[in-house]
This record gives sequence, structure tokens and C-alpha cells, in this order.
Amino acid sequence: MHSNPTHSNGYHHQQQQQSGGDRRPAMTHRERVRRGPRGSSRLRESRDGHDGAAGLRVSGQKQQQRPPCTDFDMAYFHSYAHVGIHEEMIKDRVRTDTYRAAIMQHQSSIAGKVVVDVGCGTGILSIFCAQAGAKRVYAVDASEIAIQANEVVKANNLSDTVIVLHGRVEDVEIEEEVDVIISEWMGYMLLYESMLGSVIIARDRWLKPGGLILPSTATLYMAPVTHPDRYSDSIDFWRNVYGIDMSAIMPLAKQCAFEEPCVETIVGENILTWPHVVKHVDCYTVTISELESVTTRFNFKSMMRAPLHGFAFWFDVEFSGPAISPNNNQTTSLLTDTHPVDGSQRKKRTNPNEALVLSTAPEDPPTHWQQTLIYFYDPIEVEQDQLIEGSVTLSQSKENPRFMNIHLEYASGGRSFVKESVMR
Repeated sequence: MHSNPTHSNGYHHQQQQQSGGDRRPAMTHRERVRRGPRGSSRLRESRDGHDGAAGLRVSGQKQQQRPPCTDFDMAYFHSYAHVGIHEEMIKDRVRTDTYRAAIMQHQSSIAGKVVVDVGCGTGILSIFCAQAGAKRVYAVDASEIAIQANEVVKANNLSDTVIVLHGRVEDVEIEEEVDVIISEWMGYMLLYESMLGSVIIARDRWLKPGGLILPSTATLYMAPVTHPDRYSDSIDFWRNVYGIDMSAIMPLAKQCAFEEPCVETIVGENILTWPHVVKHVDCYTVTISELESVTTRFNFKSMMRAPLHGFAFWFDVEFSGPAISPNNNQTTSLLTDTHPVDGSQRKKRTNPNEALVLSTAPEDPPTHWQQTLIYFYDPIEVEQDQLIEGSVTLSQSKENPRFMNIHLEYASGGRSFVKESVMR
């Protein structure tokens, strides 16, 4: 299905329905100042389904059942209307430069082609694609930032190429198949915010067979960490406060400091072992249902004697092209992942020089995602070569699917523990 190639760019918006009045839940600090991936569904909406200079014709494709837009979704989109979040992301040079490099690396797949930018924000990735020669770019975002994105597009004389669509990817209509999907969807711990689901919906609705998805794969890692300075600053501080014994406050201090996951920057020296792969995602084949709950068992061997303070999580994404499997003619990524028993990570590609990587690992240049840490209330002393084993389950919250429930079971030195937390 192809649309009229002579679109003008008006800003395309359609109202989202809300039931029961405005019942937006209060936003947490993390939602207001989130630093990672953008909201799962900040996407495009056509005006009223009529063809014309300022609208897109409603697609004749069979409509899928679409999830409702909840009050939590509306609050989430509203949080992305604040320019500070976008400023922080754009100023992350590791993030932005890697995306621009990936677009130029795949310019032959973008030039003259149709692109969808899922969660376009200010429109910077859409403009990069236009600069790479894209024939048409649908820039989709459900946040009010789409209004500013449209003005940015006009100011850069790209209105004939970049079409800003204001609405959820689940709701907007694009009446042609697309060649490329680009999105910066990654959240803290990779999956926080559940925006990947919107990329999957865009893929299933519009991507041509053999089309390109950027990034193409993602991998979430975890490893045990030691961080005495962090524990000392937050907990041991209360032992002697201006000569006053305030250790009675320490149990409350532990709860306040470590009850929820902490987003902060650590370094390679904090890591006690090689990392374990929690989840590998192939964006060409992943399904929404498999992201609802992710469970992995881990088995680490400490490389040093140190206090074990918790576990760190980070991720990387790769920008590799699609490949056609000779067996079933299905599109898969060029990256094949293996999961060794010892939890280390090995990767094998058809051409190691082809894949561009954006990493948030402690040993790599810092990004606005930093790392996510699950701290214990009390550290565990471990010896060199001591085993640390257990399991972790990451699941979407029943209350709000954009929140993440974390169930961690771990054992070492004959002692077993359970830690449950919610990333809000």
C-alpha cells in the first residue's frame, strides 16, 4: 500500500480518548527526568482519515486489536513534553553520535527509502535520516514534544520529507509499508518503560520483508558488584554524625537508600566477575509476550576477595542489517548470540566489521543511562573463587506495565537471600 508521494508536512494529530476525566497518577522523579528510552508509544496519528495536503489516508490494512491508552500512558507521554529530558538525551554524545554513525553506515538502505522513527522526540533522528537521503520519514511521538519537532522540521526546510505524526504508534495510520524503523527505545535496565513493545507493533504493522531495524539487537547483562564507598556514604555515615551516635537511623537509611533500584555510574573495578547475559533481544523476531516476564539463572565465581554489595545491570545494542534465513525465509539479525554456562558473553557475526555497538557497560564511556544497581541491605563478604548463584526475574508491573518488578534470589557461602524491588 502506497501513499501519495507529494505529502506536505502539516503536523498530524488526533485526539486520544480518556475515560473518567483526567486521572493522571503522580509522576515519580524518574519519570519526570528519565534519561533513557522514550516512551513506548509516542507515535503517530493522522488527522481524520481523509487524504489531503495535511492528512494521511487511512490504511486499508486489517486492524489489529490495539491496547487502550491508560492514565499511566498519558502521564508518561506528558513527562516527555519537558524539553529537559530531550536535552539530556541529545547531549549524550555517545548515544547521539552512535545513532548518527549507524544511520550513515546504513545509508544505502535508507537513501530513497521510507523510514518510521518510533518515539521521535525532538525529531533529531528523523532529520539524520532525511540528511542520509530518505525519501520520506514518518516521525511519530505521542508526547506534546511532537509540536516542537514539527517546528524543527520546518525550520530546517525538511517538511517535504519528514512528516510529524502526533499519537501512539498503536493508533496512527501510515498507508504504505516502510523500509526502515529507527527508534531509541532503550530504558534503564534496557526494558524499563516497555517502549520496545511500540517498536514491535510498528514492525508488525508496516515493515517490509527484509526491512531494516535500528538498532537490530540488544543484550542485557548483570554482574555482582562491590561498592564500599557508596555503602559508606549512605549507611556508615550515620555511625558518627558530628560526634553523635545516630546508628539508630541506619535501618531506615538502608531502606531509603536501597529499597528501589539505583541508577548511577560505576567503573570496571566495581565488577567482581565476568557478566551474565540476562536477555538477548533480536528486534526482527522478538514478541511482546516474551517481554512481559524475563527470568534467568546465574552462576558467578568471584575474581577477588571483597564485600558483595549487590548486582549491576547494563546493556548494549547493535546496529546490524537484516539477513534472510535460507530455511524459512524469515528476517533475522546478522548477530547470533550464544549463552555460555559460565555467564560470560561471546558473540559471532557474519562480518565483525559491520556491526556498530552502543554500550552502557561500566568500562565504556559513560552515557545518560549509567548502570542500574540492586543493592543489598547488608553486604556479603566473599572470598576469591567463591560461588554466587541464583536467579532474577524482571516482569512488567500489573499496576503499570511501564514499571518493572524485580525478583532476585541469590546465595553465597551457604546463605540464601531474596530481594524484591520495583523500578518506578
